[in-house]
Amino acid sequence: MRATEEAGRRPESHTEELLPGAPRDLLRALASPSGVAGGLAELAWVGAHALLYPLGARTEVLRLDPRVRPGEQPPAVRALFAADPLAARIPVLLVHGLVDNRSIFTLMRRGLRRRGFAQVCTWNYSPFLGDVAAGARDLGAHIERICAQTGHDQVHVVGHSLGGLIARYHVQRQGGAERVRSLVTLGTPHGGSVLAHLLPTPMIRQLRPGSAVLQELALPAPGWSTPVTAVYSDLDQVVVPSRAGRCDHPDLGARNVLVRGVGHMTLPFHRGVVDEVAATLAGLRTATPVRPAPAAVA
Repeated sequence: MRATEEAGRRPESHTEELLPGAPRDLLRALASPSGVAGGLAELAWVGAHALLYPLGARTEVLRLDPRVRPGEQPPAVRALFAADPLAARIPVLLVHGLVDNRSIFTLMRRGLRRRGFAQVCTWNYSPFLGDVAAGARDLGAHIERICAQTGHDQVHVVGHSLGGLIARYHVQRQGGAERVRSLVTLGTPHGGSVLAHLLPTPMIRQLRPGSAVLQELALPAPGWSTPVTAVYSDLDQVVVPSRAGRCDHPDLGARNVLVRGVGHMTLPFHRGVVDEVAATLAGLRTATPVRPAPAAVA
């Protein structure tokens, strides 16, 4: 995986030429050698996820990993948390996407624990969820339960696809910044997806570009304090066009990370993505990019 970090502002707008069913840039990516390999990997992970899906139907019980003890971690783990050893103790909550469950995070949850995070948990919301705001309220209630169970005041949230949008809505529009220490989204349609026009369900309509929910999220967010990292892919077959996976709100100062040749469903399974998430949560990445100073006025 090649990852490119990009600052939080949107590049100059341009007209996107659409072909039947998909933008041309996505078709180019799919036709490239890396796109073919990524497409095959995506199919493999989709098949594996289909087998894991039934195992994720039940909500996970939060448990402290007894193997994680200060001073006993391997050298790589100690290096990850060298700047802030206490970062390993902050709970990490993984939130799945549309019509999915916690099984999508099987490898990521294991990978984060192996990298030293002591408390990694998941949350299942209803596959029949019809409203982003309602899902965000339920997420807030679950975060409160995690804080009560662990004794921590804040949690990290990692959201895949719709899960990232639900988490962002909770933080941005429902006061969730008090509890969410940082937010990482994976393949989240921050700018919507043109594929959402194919299905007229209430939830899918909210994912269309320019929907009422996305317009609400585009409103000013003064005093924003939660660092946001948006990981998106040039081979995302669900978030179309792929740049819609960027979080370009001017008040959020999001750190946008482009990965190449990784499909939508592959993102939570990909080792490079897991490494990026771990480094971000451990505080090794600059969450708020330094924006260039405005040009001097003559």
